[in-house]
Amino acid sequence: MASPFPCLLTFLVTFVFLCSAQSVCKPPSDEKCVCSPVVNLNPVLNCGNENGLKAELEQMKIAMEQLSQKMVDWPKANANDTEADKPQDCQDILDNDDTTPSGVYMVYPRDNLGGFLVFCDMDTDGGGWTLFQRRQDGTVNFFRGWADYKTGFPSNLNGEFWLGNDNLYRLAVQKVYQLRVDMEDVEGNTAYAAYRTFAISPESQNYKLHIGAYTGTAGDSLTVHDGKPFSTKDRDNDEDSISCAQTYKGAWWYESCHGSNLNGLYHLGTHESRADGVNWYNWKGYNYSLKRTEMKIRPTP
Repeated sequence: MASPFPCLLTFLVTFVFLCSAQSVCKPPSDEKCVCSPVVNLNPVLNCGNENGLKAELEQMKIAMEQLSQKMVDWPKANANDTEADKPQDCQDILDNDDTTPSGVYMVYPRDNLGGFLVFCDMDTDGGGWTLFQRRQDGTVNFFRGWADYKTGFPSNLNGEFWLGNDNLYRLAVQKVYQLRVDMEDVEGNTAYAAYRTFAISPESQNYKLHIGAYTGTAGDSLTVHDGKPFSTKDRDNDEDSISCAQTYKGAWWYESCHGSNLNGLYHLGTHESRADGVNWYNWKGYNYSLKRTEMKIRPTP
């Protein structure tokens, strides 16, 4: 719908022009007349002296300035309304159309810092999951530094990726989210771990992990990391005397050191080295590297 302000402004400009020309009526006296706007915008004649004329013109000027500001603000208000209608996560996308397939979509966190692409799982357990990690074939190097884990890597969200801790924080701070970790071994067996709530702190607190109660089939290998900051090979925030990220070739919410290490080396199955693979201890132990993992969040019911 077009804004009514241009019409109002045009109307007022017309009156100002007439008044500035000192238009006169024809009363019994020779007094000058000025035009006064009223609420219903019908002009009336106000015959008086020059001071009255100046006062009326000043009022008209103020009214025009106010309307001009409203015209400036009008597009901004409409833009904010449009931004508010955009999806904040994959659940919003699914709620808008429950036939939406899994794939890459744009989401717009409510911090108004701009949108970014995510992969949406619209199939698992009712769908609506926003992925922030996937391992599946070993084509992407996950033994990286803080800056890469902060911004995310790589750009292809149809393959292996880490969404980025900044993006993950922007998502998870919006609502109360739950976490699901889906896993598959080399033989095709699957298991999952779910946590009632999920959040991380901002970078100023090293993206500290916060999770709720566990349910699932894989065993609980993440609660030990609850409340721990994120560590990478170049940023040691763990509680051990060694660098857990350097020793176990990953990046994670290490304690001293881990019960899970899903960003570890992609050994694919049984490996001789201890605890440096894509490990989930309570399902496969420290000498078995999983074939596929997905970490994903969705608003709690």
